[in-house]
Amino acid sequence: MKKGLILLLLTIVFVGCKPKQDVTNTKLDKSSQVLSKGTWTISSVTYPGSDYIKVTSFDIADSKCFVGSTWKFISNNNKGEMTLNNASCTSFSSPITWYINKDGNFVMKIINETKAKKVAEGFILTVANQTETTFQLIDKANVGGKSIDVVYQFQRN
Repeated sequence: MKKGLILLLLTIVFVGCKPKQDVTNTKLDKSSQVLSKGTWTISSVTYPGSDYIKVTSFDIADSKCFVGSTWKFISNNNKGEMTLNNASCTSFSSPITWYINKDGNFVMKIINETKAKKVAEGFILTVANQTETTFQLIDKANVGGKSIDVVYQFQRN
């Protein structure tokens, strides 16, 4: 019985990921964007089964590597930067473009060395519990055929 359970857990560990999505709604929620302006740090990443399941975030790294990452949002031109600096993970830094639409979605493109116009796909997350000092971005990931919420908790620096 133990052998079967271990095999099942090993099978689940590598299943969680989320594909890039096409972006359509571009009507901005300016008040939410202005509230997001500044430099933020992800203080936690949580989701059901996180002790056993790995989720790759933004096609970059394991979601736990985003804890401690720094994000800069500039609201007047919808640009910014994200930097992964978790000591136990590979470092990563990239410019981003972003906006919050009227549907309450945070829409982001990772630019790297490409111009934003040439990046056709991005990521869509839900903005939740937004205050002047904290907010959450909630992503959907498919793990073993089930949709789970991956919650990124942001703290203002």
